[in-house]
Amino acid sequence: MQYLGVIPARYQSSRLPGKPLITIDGKTMIRRVWEIVSKTLDNVVVATDDSRILNEVEGFGGLGIMTDPNHKSGTDRCAEAVQIFQKETGTEIDVVLNIQGDEPFIDPAQVHQLLEAFSEPGIQIVTLIKKITNNADIFEPGEAKVVIDQDKYALYFSRSPIPYCKDHNKNNWVSQGIHFKQVGMYGFSTGTLLGISKLNETHLEIAESLEQLRWMESGFRIKTVETDFETLPVDTVEDLIKMKERGFLQKYILP
Repeated sequence: MQYLGVIPARYQSSRLPGKPLITIDGKTMIRRVWEIVSKTLDNVVVATDDSRILNEVEGFGGLGIMTDPNHKSGTDRCAEAVQIFQKETGTEIDVVLNIQGDEPFIDPAQVHQLLEAFSEPGIQIVTLIKKITNNADIFEPGEAKVVIDQDKYALYFSRSPIPYCKDHNKNNWVSQGIHFKQVGMYGFSTGTLLGISKLNETHLEIAESLEQLRWMESGFRIKTVETDFETLPVDTVEDLIKMKERGFLQKYILP
């Protein structure tokens, strides 16, 4: 099978404009993500809407693709990027991995986990999940939680605590049930990715502000793979400060 890693990277982030170009210990964040993914995949592109990001990617020897600035999600940006890549290279892509451009500390093993899931026939969409071990995270609305069936397919995603541990003290839910949060990385069969990019918003997606619910409401199944690796996305300057305090970086420079 032919794989393509796509790293969507917008410049106009509402909470941290220009964050793909933040310099972390001498390298921009987008370069760090690209280098990690390139350790596993031969074909990796950055899908962007801004010439400053494109110039940075081409400057360190990466492949950048300019996409429509009006995309509502990174998934839609990935769908356009894979079509452009296939047209320009003549390479038919079977599986697309969507790796967020604000994840400079992902582990290459996580990319391998997504790839390995496609050895199972009929897989449409794969995402990584991690068991919640901190009780407070169960109630964190910024984390997408997920419940799964016995075959490890997602049943539902929510920003609310799921499952709800009825008749148990909320301060101890972490030991009363199995709770998973989603890790923001996806794998798609190319046909599935192009199909979901044409779907209209659904009521569950709007209610939870989680686009994966649109896919599930439309009949697509999402396979989950449990990972032990924690991700550290960069959404705010406060995230950078926390990472510096925890020793993940020594110095950062905002663009």
